Amino acid sequence: MNFGNKVVVVTGAGSGMGRELTLELLHRGARVAAVDLRAENLAKTAELANESERLSTHVLDVTDRAAVEHLPQAVVTRHGTVDVVINNAGIIQPFVMIDDLNYDTIHRVFDVNLFGTLHVTKAFLPLLLERPEAHIANVSSMGGFLPVPGQAIYGASKAAVKLMTEALYAELIETKVGVSVVMPGAIATDIMTNSGVHLELDDDAAAGSKSLPADEAARDILDGIEAGDLHILVGNDSKLMMLANRIAPESSIRLIQRQMRDLLHHD
Repeated sequence: MNFGNKVVVVTGAGSGMGRELTLELLHRGARVAAVDLRAENLAKTAELANESERLSTHVLDVTDRAAVEHLPQAVVTRHGTVDVVINNAGIIQPFVMIDDLNYDTIHRVFDVNLFGTLHVTKAFLPLLLERPEAHIANVSSMGGFLPVPGQAIYGASKAAVKLMTEALYAELIETKVGVSVVMPGAIATDIMTNSGVHLELDDDAAAGSKSLPADEAARDILDGIEAGDLHILVGNDSKLMMLANRIAPESSIRLIQRQMRDLLHHD
């Protein structure tokens, strides 16, 4: 798929990877419907894009199914059609164990990460099936295939996104709608701030924490969609841990456990 003149919907477009996806898509010649919960963040994305004709902004909570069901018509009214949907919106949980996690937080993580992705997918799928070429890309996580202590519910929600997207690929394999599941490792974004999560790192931990810049991650994701890849692993850490988890699952889990123990000072 070439993004030139394609109409692409990007959720979570107000910051981080979603913003960079929007900017890169515009650079590649696409029209973009940028969706986010926060109007001020969308305004900043639009300011950076400096593009009024090929970009529209839509303030929307993806957990609000009724609102999501009105989004396709709004996009079609503005851009004429829809060719690609990138479900990027997501949040993490506080860095605590399941025993210390309250149910309101648990439900919120699943509502945004899984049900938000499902709402948008189902809303746009009928339109995508009518196109001569279309694509859905859902952002899961490295945490969707490798368990991370202190992020168990986040990981469970992203594992659900991964499997749902793989099943969607199987369901659509005889159609003209391509499907990708994106599994980023550590990316430099504002996801902690946007999720209301705070984590203090000491100097050694901060120095050892290497995150892929969000603009590089966006380019890798779009390259993967253009190539029609089912699995798009973003970052060397994601690629390495996918391999390690396949070869030695228990050892890879223990490695992550040790890293998180040190990071969170749970000695």
